[in-house]
Amino acid sequence: MLFDPLTLRGLTIRNRVWMPPMCQYTVTARDGVPTDWHLVHYGARAASGFGLMVIEATAVKPEGRISVQDLGLWDDSQIDGFARIARFAHDHGAAVAVQLAHAGRKGSTWPDQPTASAGLQSIDEGGFEPVGPTDAPFPGLATPRALSADEVAAIPDAFAAAAARADAAGLDVVEIHAAHGYLLHQFYSPVSNTRTDQYGGDFDGRTRLTREVVERVRQVWPQSKPLFVRLSATDWVDDGWGTEDTVRLSRILKALGADLIDVSTGGNLLATIPIGPGYQVSFAEQVRHQAGIPTTAVGLITEPFQAEQILRSGQADAVMIGREALRNPGWPEQAAAALNSPSPLAGPYRRGALPRR
Repeated sequence: MLFDPLTLRGLTIRNRVWMPPMCQYTVTARDGVPTDWHLVHYGARAASGFGLMVIEATAVKPEGRISVQDLGLWDDSQIDGFARIARFAHDHGAAVAVQLAHAGRKGSTWPDQPTASAGLQSIDEGGFEPVGPTDAPFPGLATPRALSADEVAAIPDAFAAAAARADAAGLDVVEIHAAHGYLLHQFYSPVSNTRTDQYGGDFDGRTRLTREVVERVRQVWPQSKPLFVRLSATDWVDDGWGTEDTVRLSRILKALGADLIDVSTGGNLLATIPIGPGYQVSFAEQVRHQAGIPTTAVGLITEPFQAEQILRSGQADAVMIGREALRNPGWPEQAAAALNSPSPLAGPYRRGALPRR
């Protein structure tokens, strides 16, 4: 099943080996425009047989970046860089998604490079003011400015404008980043949202922004193209966001036009997480069966037979191969050989195909 195609709306993805969004922090010009690094990074995985690559967190506003070296789609000048990636991937049989994001109170951190400083990059150092649902900071980071109700109400339009640019760039999928403690997650989690206006309070109030973003993006994103949403299924604390909340929200997002939930966990606060092989797969399974929507599984999925079993047991519809894809871009070919499936390699890479049984 790992190398069976998957069709969502008008898009058929050649297999179910997908690469999740992983920030590269390499936009040294600080203009949000993809660089040669991005073309090579995503292009190599396209030629190596991944069915879909999800381009890393791409900010819908300059102040929505995690770091100043993040990608962005807040301006038309950024479109061509994404189009170049899409053209190369399509020429080699792969589909391309982009994860649209707003970092919220986790914004303006130092680029995640081995020599970078920890914590917030101040305005004096070239950073910007982080914002959030309230002025409560993420542990260890700076105090954000609480967004006004009018500012919150404008955020869905920023996501929609970025989605329209993604379409102009020829990208196949938009994924809305509502996980890992970034802005949309900050709003729907009771741990970080103590607002008392229409964007806070009960489940309906806290999820309002996520629902409005999905609804607004679906209005501008072509009906023939799939829309994904990444959710954190649990905050990993007793009084936080949990799996039942995720299932409930996933049902609503499906009705609003979402086609797949990319199921991850955590990131909104410091918590003890029982990390191990496939530690998040059960959450994808619950959402898939209880919300009735396709899901992807992610989190220490590294072995071909492990990935195949996730699909065969009905836990998810596709698997995300993350850090293993950074270590080993040739993972799809190795998995195909292990499972005795045809080689997914493209172009000159076909000469590197492994023997089959």
